Amino acid sequence: MDVLFITSVAAVVADPPLSRRLFIDALGLPLEGEGDGYYSSGSVPGSKHFGLWPLSQAARACFGTDRWPADRVVPQASIEFEVANPEAVAAAGAELRRAGFELVHEARTEPWGQTVARLLTADGLIVGISYAPALHDPEDDRPAA
Repeated sequence: MDVLFITSVAAVVADPPLSRRLFIDALGLPLEGEGDGYYSSGSVPGSKHFGLWPLSQAARACFGTDRWPADRVVPQASIEFEVANPEAVAAAGAELRRAGFELVHEARTEPWGQTVARLLTADGLIVGISYAPALHDPEDDRPAA
C-alpha cells in the first residue's frame, strides 16, 4: 500500500452543537457547515481537511443506519489516508483483509466523488483508505499543493 498523505481527520461527535462550541467558538477554527451536520475546513494549518462528523452520519456512512450498532465500539475520531486512485483504494482494502482486518465496508464512491474503504479499530478509530479527486492534480494525478 502506498499512502500519499493524510486525507482528513475528523472528531466523531455525539453532541454536534456542544462540539461546535468547543472547536468553532472556543478554539476559533474556521469550520463551516449547516445545522447539526458535518462541519469542516481545509484551512486549519497543518491539515488538508479537519471536520466534526456527527455520530449519526458516521453510522450512516459505515453501516447504512442513523444509529451506531450497539455491538460495535463507538468511534471517537476518523482518519483517512490518501492513495493514488480509486483502484488503489480497492487494492488497499484487499490488503487490509489479507492482513486480518475486518472492513466495515469495501471500497465505494461516495456522492461527493471520494472513493473510500473503512475499518473500525478496537480502540474506536474509523480508518479510511481514500481517493479524493479534489486533492489531486488532474493533469498528472499527483497530490495537489
